[in-house]
Amino acid sequence: NEPWCSAFLGYGSGVHAPGRTDPAATLRAAHHLNLAHGQAVGALRSVLPASAQTSLTLNLHQVRPLTDSAADAEAARRIDAVGNRIFTGPILDGAYPEDLLADTAHLVDWDQLVHDGDLAEISRPIDVLGVNYYSPTVVSQAIEGTATTKNDGHGASDHSPWTGSDDVAFHLANDDLTAMNWAIDADGLHTLLTGLAASHPQLPLMVTENGAAFDDYVSPEGRVNDPQRIAYLHAHLDAVRRAVADGADVRGYFLWSLLDNFEWSYGYSKRFGAVYVDYSTQRRIPKASAHWYAEVIRNNVLPNAR
Repeated sequence: NEPWCSAFLGYGSGVHAPGRTDPAATLRAAHHLNLAHGQAVGALRSVLPASAQTSLTLNLHQVRPLTDSAADAEAARRIDAVGNRIFTGPILDGAYPEDLLADTAHLVDWDQLVHDGDLAEISRPIDVLGVNYYSPTVVSQAIEGTATTKNDGHGASDHSPWTGSDDVAFHLANDDLTAMNWAIDADGLHTLLTGLAASHPQLPLMVTENGAAFDDYVSPEGRVNDPQRIAYLHAHLDAVRRAVADGADVRGYFLWSLLDNFEWSYGYSKRFGAVYVDYSTQRRIPKASAHWYAEVIRNNVLPNAR
């Protein structure tokens, strides 16, 4: 699940464990995670029945250039390479993209890192690709002499997780934000799913994480009303519906998350759950969004937006 976070936030920006800030180690970690995935698929297939399905989940970035300029298009290409194709390339296509190798050749010797047989191991076929999506990634070429904007949504650090792309600036897609300071943009999920369907038409997809954190609280009547989350879920479920209508083979959707829980380095401060958790008493209170979502599941119908 989310090897990009483990590699790039753990070894690049250092906001997650093990807290290192070594660009070369970031790329080595990404390759070793890819290799571990391939070896795990082989191990699972050797003991599970043929009907069992194997997969992994990637938090793919729906990358957009800020403007139509060639410089911003180049920034988007670089971030797509180090944010997405460093995993989809070897896992789905059996090779690391040539532009990624060129972008990062000054940091690591790929010929020494990737051993004979690694790519065959990594590219063992999977049965479905898990996709995590929360917000789009909007980028531009940084303007020399100005401070680089860092609205990449991945925590505060003086070190960039975007290895080899320090001259790229990040921007919010809009000012409709969650408690994570992530821009709400359901069209990004539709674009991501239809793009994957176009590039890998035979690969089934699964939305394995999608949701939003808001500053939820219990009312004096003992209820948790979260209309923002309902609106978020409605828009993103509609994006999945539209992607399916446009030909994407999406097999399922999972809300992140059932319960408020421990969110990486944010601890218990961010509430993503459809069910509110009172951490002092462990009492569970289904939020308004939980009741709404239950109706969607029960009726298998997405109601009209309110």
